[in-house]
Amino acid sequence: MKRIFKLVSAIVIVAISVTSSFGQVGNDLNNGVECGCPPVNSRTVVDLATLSTPLNANQSEIQVNTTLTCDHVYTFDRKIFVGYGVTLTIQPGTVLKGIFTNDPVKASALIVERGGKIIADGKANCKIIMTGMADPLDGTYSITNVGDWGGFVMCGFATNNLQYPINYGSGKKGAPWTGVGYIEGSDNSVKTLWGAGDTITVANGQAVNIPTVFNDNDNSGILRHVSVRHAGALIGGNTAGNELNGISLYSIGRGTTIDYVETIAAADDNFELFGGTVDLKHCSVLYGDDDFYDYDLGWSGRMQFCFGMSGDSLTGLHSTDNGYECDADDQASSTTFDRSHPLIYNTTLVSNGHIIPAADNTGAAAIQAKELTEGTFINNVFVNFRSGLHLATSRSTSVSGGKGGDAYDNWTDNASDIYINNSYPTGSGFTSLQNAKFHSLIVKNNTFVHCSLKGNQSPNGQSYWITKGTMTTSASPNYLYKDATPASAADTLQFSQDGNTHPDQVPGIDYTWSWNAGHTDFTDKYHAVPSTNIPSASTYASTTTPALLPPNDGFFDQVSFRGAFDATKQSWLSTDNGFTVPVASTLQNDNPTDLNNDGVTDINDFSIFIGKFGQLDK
Repeated sequence: MKRIFKLVSAIVIVAISVTSSFGQVGNDLNNGVECGCPPVNSRTVVDLATLSTPLNANQSEIQVNTTLTCDHVYTFDRKIFVGYGVTLTIQPGTVLKGIFTNDPVKASALIVERGGKIIADGKANCKIIMTGMADPLDGTYSITNVGDWGGFVMCGFATNNLQYPINYGSGKKGAPWTGVGYIEGSDNSVKTLWGAGDTITVANGQAVNIPTVFNDNDNSGILRHVSVRHAGALIGGNTAGNELNGISLYSIGRGTTIDYVETIAAADDNFELFGGTVDLKHCSVLYGDDDFYDYDLGWSGRMQFCFGMSGDSLTGLHSTDNGYECDADDQASSTTFDRSHPLIYNTTLVSNGHIIPAADNTGAAAIQAKELTEGTFINNVFVNFRSGLHLATSRSTSVSGGKGGDAYDNWTDNASDIYINNSYPTGSGFTSLQNAKFHSLIVKNNTFVHCSLKGNQSPNGQSYWITKGTMTTSASPNYLYKDATPASAADTLQFSQDGNTHPDQVPGIDYTWSWNAGHTDFTDKYHAVPSTNIPSASTYASTTTPALLPPNDGFFDQVSFRGAFDATKQSWLSTDNGFTVPVASTLQNDNPTDLNNDGVTDINDFSIFIGKFGQLDK
């Protein structure tokens, strides 16, 4: 039956139903048609380098305000920079494709410099897609194709805790100024700086006024309804810690809008945040090789309604690392600094339960709280991770003398812990003593579904839904997590009194699945939404604990359920994305009146109905 006829009947019965299963939803060859864009295969191809100024053989820079339109497909075989003072506008429905190179150092990427701006403001039915050249956008491209191009990078002027002259290794290099660094996978040129406090005075061949102090309200533009697919590149080998991710955000300020943005099949981290104050809402992750969301170097933004799910590591993806990899400072040696401290509410992350250690993929905890980790995690749902909450203790037990301030010290209720202070003492950096802050890591009112390590894969057959110590993995299943230890009885009591639960199953959530032969669709689907909402009500032991509802600050929605989705409403994930099982698109939309799949029935749907009355729905 054609949808136009379903609309007529639905106007009479006004019936709306939603299914929470994940599966193939079509293809993207017609992405943007409803916004006036031609079919993707009929668009002319434009080399993005022709709209920019060459810097060298592998880099070009957009130096004047430029608009990309959806009647073209834009390709690029190099790093394309958006210059200082320049705005790149990308119209809804536009497609960009990065070209693969065997040399990851030369990986193609789109990079917004400090002081540059991108306005990529797509629509639910007219997404902006950044993908690899080999992706036909017809739903036949396997999700095991990762690292087809470098990825998307944004640089800004917001807070970070980089300290000169500390070098953070090949992956996170501090520049010769405090508060300034070079992006990963770069040539350490002026174009790849992020943060504030340097003495650079020239960009685009002209004098500029680089801020000498951080601007936490910095605005690098808009990313909305943007899909970044098959990106990521390891630079310098698997152990170098130097890579381009799906989306890399360096010192991005809260004036930037990031909403309804997804990554699919990234070769490394999906979203990685290096300092900054930027907020994330309605963001989604599918099938990346590494962490879902990775933050360090002082990121103190907010997150709500974010989602992620792994691929099956047995298909060739590693896809075995953490839901959240949390870090304060990347082992900075400064005496004082601002630690990462985000506020994270209402997210749902689904892992695959497998571990095939490779390169950096050795964690597989829902929350991997590394050294000095702080932050707030409330009303989240984590599914099928090998460990639920893992708290690092290595700083406190260091053979060189306990330094304190590790994740466990920041989390525990034990106020007599020798490393805990009610406020930061002088010298709160990596090398100082007694630098934990009491209750600076809050993990409350979360549900960890089937997040445990059992049987011969854990010592003494104990469950590992809360662990501490050091996670060490090996290829042998008998030695996975051999150094991590279950939390003490007191820790377990705190975990429970903080409203966290660890059921083995929740009605409506099904974390088992099977791929089809081409790894483009499921033969057995995910279900990531509970049958009924998991309430945020808690058995808190104290009335002085943080509120269960997120702050009423204009960013957070005031909801009283756990996880990214309200089981009583249409999901905020849209449909008709075109990539098989895409994010921001994976829940089937069975509302027959919602013709443009934006989650509501309104005048826009009626206009489509009138325009097609008496016609076939094509």
